[in-house]
Amino acid sequence: MIHSMTGFARREASGPWGQLTCELRSVNHRYLEPGFRLPEELRGLEGELRQLLAKQLRRGKVDCTVHLRAAREAERELRVDEATLKRVLERARDIASRAGGTAVSLDPMDVLRWPGVLQDSAPDSDALAAACRALFADTARELAAAREREGTRLREFVLQRVEGLAALLAAGRARAPEMRERLRTRLQARLAELGATVDATRFEQEVALLLQRADVDEELDRLDAHLAEIRRVVDGEEAAGRRLDFLMQELNREANTFASKSQEIDSTRLAVDMKVLIEQLREQVQNVE
Repeated sequence: MIHSMTGFARREASGPWGQLTCELRSVNHRYLEPGFRLPEELRGLEGELRQLLAKQLRRGKVDCTVHLRAAREAERELRVDEATLKRVLERARDIASRAGGTAVSLDPMDVLRWPGVLQDSAPDSDALAAACRALFADTARELAAAREREGTRLREFVLQRVEGLAALLAAGRARAPEMRERLRTRLQARLAELGATVDATRFEQEVALLLQRADVDEELDRLDAHLAEIRRVVDGEEAAGRRLDFLMQELNREANTFASKSQEIDSTRLAVDMKVLIEQLREQVQNVE
């Protein structure tokens, strides 16, 4: 099964610390190359997130973005430290007692402003980091699944072009006997135009030489072998991208040799059709992991 290197995934999570959003976007690349944009509170997690991503993907340039929208002040829980408040009030009463029992007026807001009385439930950094790890891992799995789905589409595309090439190769083989006979006929016609007389043995030697130069059986056999290997690779378990890159080069090389040996317009058209399909394959294979 082949996987694409292009894909996108986005997930969100909420908690006391606010809202986390993770977006992963990947395109083709020779190696796995992640780039991170993290909020300051989570900058220290980059190394761990790289490892999480590497568990899911092998190749591709991946833009990894994590946004944190912190909880608004109004949404945070404000807690009163009862022990501190008790001590503050006791000290206030003690001072009033020392002042001869004079009542001391306490402003509640002043009491709340006393250090340690009011506690703002600031985000728990450990909880935030754990949430980020979990969210990133889920998003990476979603991205891998998206790339697998795209890989299924790519597989169908590749196999369609492979079958198209196989049909062209079959057509090339079917035309080979006619091509050989036409070469023989053209040589005879050329000799007749020139008024040349050549003995039968010499004529057959010349025909054999022309046929050898125009023979494309080896190229067709190698092309067939490469197509069989492509079919094997796209349904195999190993990473297919680099192997397919190499096979595209080999297909193109054999198609060029086939074209250089073409002696007739039909063979030339066949070679052009081959190269069109090979180029379509090459462009799509660039996206295979």
